[in-house]
Amino acid sequence: MDESRRKFLKIAGASVLGLGLGARVPRAIGQHGQGAARPEIAGPRWAMVIDTEKCMREHGCTKCIDACHDIHNVPELPDAEHEVKWIWKEPYYDAFPTQVHEYTEDSLRERPTLVLCNHCERPPCVRVCPTQATFKNEQGLVMMDQHRCIGCRYCIAACPYGSRSFNWRDPRPYIDGIREDYPTRTRGVVEKCNFCAERLAVGKLPACVEACHEARIGAMAFGDVSDPHSEVSELLRTRHTIRRKPGLGTAPHIFYIV
Repeated sequence: MDESRRKFLKIAGASVLGLGLGARVPRAIGQHGQGAARPEIAGPRWAMVIDTEKCMREHGCTKCIDACHDIHNVPELPDAEHEVKWIWKEPYYDAFPTQVHEYTEDSLRERPTLVLCNHCERPPCVRVCPTQATFKNEQGLVMMDQHRCIGCRYCIAACPYGSRSFNWRDPRPYIDGIREDYPTRTRGVVEKCNFCAERLAVGKLPACVEACHEARIGAMAFGDVSDPHSEVSELLRTRHTIRRKPGLGTAPHIFYIV
């Protein structure tokens, strides 16, 4: 087991009580203000770093996407307009429209770039949700409670990254082999990436990161950005990284090495 993996498991184990599926999940609204930056607390602040150059070396690789969608019962719908996705790829110029200009090289413009929920420090989706179905927990994860979701789609309109999907139909007939260890959703609710909170609670890496490591691609790093010795902190100190649409002030916690 390498040192970064050992450190991650130590931190994750310490946060089990806060993330456990059976525990009451703290909500951002009503505690620290709607979407406000959280106060200093003991515990991790999860973040991800994606190396876009390493990611594109394995042309056409979808191992991280497949792993995520498989364990979370994400349906494969035939109608693209009704697509449900937690993690997917977009060309660089779509993912970073404000960071492309007329001199940007074509190879970068067209580079397939992984995108997912950014788990923002100041998430606009949390501010607009009328039922607190979407909320930010103490580890900075933007979570969804599908039982509280009324399908108003305010969060979809508020998210500037297109990171949320709406179930226009019952997704279950479109899931190839439903996994019993993660709940399926129903028609009329919103869903999105949850940074694999259920896996973090038992000391595991997010499924996408684990799949990327197992494939020996190494394009994804995950850890506690508040820990100066974590792998993600080291990458943020030593490599130039960018975030999506930084001018909006949402402070995404997905960082990209380009």
